[in-house]
Amino acid sequence: MAISTKSISGKYLTFLLGDESYGVEIMKIKEIIGMIPVTTLPKTPSYVKGIINLRGKVIPVIDLRSKFGLASKNTTERTCIVVTEIKKSDGIVLLSFIVDSVSEVINITADDIESAPSFGPNSVPENISGVAKRDKKIIILLDIEAVLAAKHSAICRKAA
Repeated sequence: MAISTKSISGKYLTFLLGDESYGVEIMKIKEIIGMIPVTTLPKTPSYVKGIINLRGKVIPVIDLRSKFGLASKNTTERTCIVVTEIKKSDGIVLLSFIVDSVSEVINITADDIESAPSFGPNSVPENISGVAKRDKKIIILLDIEAVLAAKHSAICRKAA
């Protein structure tokens, strides 16, 4: 089922993982912080970096490089943690993810967007809501709820 490009147009936070640009709807972003110490958790998937304490709230941290199967990279002064609010059936939860660097907030119009690519029958990646073309570059538009909330509900906590 194709998603209307008009329904996903709007403002996006763009960021880099390696040389690739990604975008997430700005309304899903709670805040962006520099790297802070992350407490590791035992027996979690390899892409779960751990948890952080952000102003008294414990928030899970996902390593997007690991989640997407990319090689690990040392953190730099540009590495950031992006905190999101994800809607779940039992309320809103706070989750965060690590990116190599945050680029900018841009407005993406329906004319800039194409549907997520298909790699054969029933093989459209469920975590990609579309692909934007800007200035001869491609920005992969992520469905951040699908990326973050799918397989680690045990570490999700309701937002206060």
